[in-house]
Amino acid sequence: MKKLLLLCCALLLLAACGQKEDNAKGKETKGDNKMNEQLVGKWEGNIELPNGVLPIIVDLQKDSGKLSVPAQGISNYPFKSIKYNGDQVSVSINLNGSAIVINGTLKDGQIEATFQQNGGNFPLVLKPFKEQPVTYETLKIPVKDGELTVALQKASKEPSPVALIIAGSGPTDKDGNSAIAGKNNSLKMIAEGLANEGIATVRYDKRGLGDNQSPLTKEEDITIDQYVDDAVQVINTLLADKAYSSVHIIGHSEGSLIGLLAAQKANVESFVSIAGTGRSIDEVLLEQLKGQLSPELLKESTDALASLKKGELVKNVSPELQSLFRSSVQPYMISWLKYNPASELAKVNSRVLILQGTTDLQVVATDAEALKKGKPDANLVYMEGMNHVLKNAPADRTENLATYSDPSLPLHKELLPAIQQFIMNGK
Repeated sequence: MKKLLLLCCALLLLAACGQKEDNAKGKETKGDNKMNEQLVGKWEGNIELPNGVLPIIVDLQKDSGKLSVPAQGISNYPFKSIKYNGDQVSVSINLNGSAIVINGTLKDGQIEATFQQNGGNFPLVLKPFKEQPVTYETLKIPVKDGELTVALQKASKEPSPVALIIAGSGPTDKDGNSAIAGKNNSLKMIAEGLANEGIATVRYDKRGLGDNQSPLTKEEDITIDQYVDDAVQVINTLLADKAYSSVHIIGHSEGSLIGLLAAQKANVESFVSIAGTGRSIDEVLLEQLKGQLSPELLKESTDALASLKKGELVKNVSPELQSLFRSSVQPYMISWLKYNPASELAKVNSRVLILQGTTDLQVVATDAEALKKGKPDANLVYMEGMNHVLKNAPADRTENLATYSDPSLPLHKELLPAIQQFIMNGK
């Protein structure tokens, strides 16, 4: 079966959304054999999964260590044991009842390893960790059940416009990176680029991810409406701050729906939709699944979406479809399916800009046209050669997907100017 490339929440390899660290399980074990001191330190790499890559960070110390998976909100999770034997290292981790083993060998300044979990054996190459410079300030904004940690990218002069950037679906963080798409830094680039052009930005990890694990303890508790309420709370905080002359929303992919729903509830000056769906998500998902699933699984998906759209939970789900229809994500799907983005956009009173890439594999021109139909006075701009992660990419699927995990690639050259001019000049 082909790799499923979906907008929806994907199956997380290591742990479900919102699971907490368990520091009490297991003791650290120091190896008895002589070790290569060059192994000690912080390393980063990508687990090569069948459906993409998953970035991880491991901190190897002489008698202990920690695992971090930023895209899944796992930070400094302690090893159960670590053993060294010359140039070799073996790590075991007990993550919420799931046994993980990493075996690696130091070679030419990097660790060639395998990552084992639940019977799977995945290649992993670890390289010395490079700290990313922090270019933003951190804000704490109270929300229901806790607070959100928000990244503020200041503009050079105040007061300035400020834009809230809302990330897409699943385990996608504030920088636009996820366990599915890999590290591309698309939203981070937008934030930094707009700040350089005089527009401040804020962005944040959604509940259960990264910096904001605490407001969510169970995946089944989250809904689209909760995401909208969080966004509205951030917007209201910005509206009350005299450092900003106006407040705007930029929503990418699923973040477009969250953004336009938030724009109905808050007094923002403009809304920018980037690669936002214009149709109900069941229609979009079935369009994506055709050609990727067998007829039997496609029918099961169709029936499951029909039940969820009626607010009915689905009890029996095939193993191949667990990433899409697992029981813990079904409440979220139900909350998502009740909205038609084009109809909801018609209720937005702010200025609207719709941006759509012509080589987007996930959201197509049909969606942009539907949004435009829902909001006839919106500006619709096509970005020639822009894909779903906002990079210049060919239509070829393999080459297009390769850009999803390449943070060295810049944004599509027309994207930032279009957003900047619309926010500043309304055009």
